Amino acid sequence: MKNIHKTVTALMQQGKGILAADESNKTANKRFDAVGVEQTEENRRKYRELLFTAPGVEQYLSGVILYDETLRQGTEDGMPFPEYLASKGVLAGIKVDQGLEDVSPDKGPEGGQVTRGLEGLEDRLKEYKTLGASFAKWRAVARVGDGYADPAIIENAKRLAEYACVCQSLDIVPIVEPEVLIDGVHSAEDTEGSLIESLAIVADALVKKGVKLSHVIFKTSMAVSGKDAENRAGAQEVAERTVRALKTALPDDVGGVVFLSGGQTPEEATGNFNAIARLEPFPWEVAFSFSRALQEPVLELWAGHDEKKELAQAEFLKRLTLAVAADAGGYSPGMESI
Repeated sequence: MKNIHKTVTALMQQGKGILAADESNKTANKRFDAVGVEQTEENRRKYRELLFTAPGVEQYLSGVILYDETLRQGTEDGMPFPEYLASKGVLAGIKVDQGLEDVSPDKGPEGGQVTRGLEGLEDRLKEYKTLGASFAKWRAVARVGDGYADPAIIENAKRLAEYACVCQSLDIVPIVEPEVLIDGVHSAEDTEGSLIESLAIVADALVKKGVKLSHVIFKTSMAVSGKDAENRAGAQEVAERTVRALKTALPDDVGGVVFLSGGQTPEEATGNFNAIARLEPFPWEVAFSFSRALQEPVLELWAGHDEKKELAQAEFLKRLTLAVAADAGGYSPGMESI
């Protein structure tokens, strides 16, 4: 367990975060299409290289979550991405879930969704480890309003626990991500309740499965209002509700907590994370693990144009700098214009 403990410690080190660059090809292509980038494997590789090779990125990142295709790719000069990241002191991780399926096909997503990927998981993880992955991630989703008895929540918790158990048996740190979706008109109070329910049932499933919680990292949503709500909660309310939910649902011995940006704008996610950090200390280390909140303005700047690579990298480093400032409770909206 010494190696897995070292990995948790490295991932949760103060002043750094985890980049979620694990978008599936389908999701990456959708984002490329929105900015007019041709949807090819080479363009996906070039874009990820832009992110990973931004000068000094290792000052801000402890780890990067990769997708299967990306884990097997490398820099233009042929160095595998996991090897390149390792040379910078950044750990490579891998998304291992295989997407969502409807619990009730006749009802579609409204009937609840569970995450696929347990079949063949151990063999995939063994291969990913040989390719350089030292941690993994599995995402499940819940909607605000789902309760403790919801069959999808219960099944997702069981699958997250099984995944975490397999990871730890192979000396791989599991990140468990029971995301509460932002879609809807619900209040931040409603989200707080759903966070408590989803996190608590997952934590309970992990304990029952014999998973060592000190070697698990939870990736969680914030207690934000639904994206279509008329009056969305401000950063202070989001922070207070998020922290209360975490302290209610999670045992003190969890290895760490990282926050996803979950449909928020870069400014909103950074501001909310900043307000959360100002409520420290917590029983566990906290950090960011953003995807779109770090990448959206970068992709818009680059848009497939090689001559804009340096500008895009500068924007990426700016977003990382602001996220790290937020981790220390030192972010302010005025920093956005610097």
